Amino acid sequence: MHLAIHAVHSVVQTKAQQVLGLFVAVVWGLLVQGLCASGAWAQFDKTAWPTNAATPKIEALDLQGKAWHTTELAGKVVVLNFWATWCAPCKDELPTLQTLHDISDTQTVVLTINVREPAARAARYMQSTGMTFPVISDAKGELAKRWHVTVYPTTILIAPDGQARWRIVGDVDWSGAQANAWLADVRQNASLTHTVLKPVTPKR
Repeated sequence: MHLAIHAVHSVVQTKAQQVLGLFVAVVWGLLVQGLCASGAWAQFDKTAWPTNAATPKIEALDLQGKAWHTTELAGKVVVLNFWATWCAPCKDELPTLQTLHDISDTQTVVLTINVREPAARAARYMQSTGMTFPVISDAKGELAKRWHVTVYPTTILIAPDGQARWRIVGDVDWSGAQANAWLADVRQNASLTHTVLKPVTPKR
């Protein structure tokens, strides 16, 4: 009888330990998931574009055959994003660029460059995901080299005066408040710079 009670007690104790272990595992999993979610868009490095570095010109056709030129983009904030389909952080970020593309006014342009992949592959990816922002194919990586991009995703924020202002390496939520503040700052600072540098006509 004593052995039977002891056996039952052992079984109950084992079950309790299993349940407790499962509970701890679930709680820990939820905690890790929450931490990952809160920091999902924190893996980026934002640095100012060097003041002594020229801003490369944009002269290219996108996948739809539309021509893009620096002169045409003058007066607008340009979000120039470099990405690839094999880049997981890029694929996480691209839907937020689509949202920015959808909600932006005519003074903000989302322009992306697909690097070191056949144009057909980029086109298939865009079609399969339903994304519609403009994509320039950089199959040989020449544009990435010109903009000194070696890590993906990388995004360059270009002010309305045509000067690159910021380089962001890593994935960002471009539909969020932080990115919106960056764009507003680029637009405002460019306006202030233009005002300060505007020549004053002497009175006669």
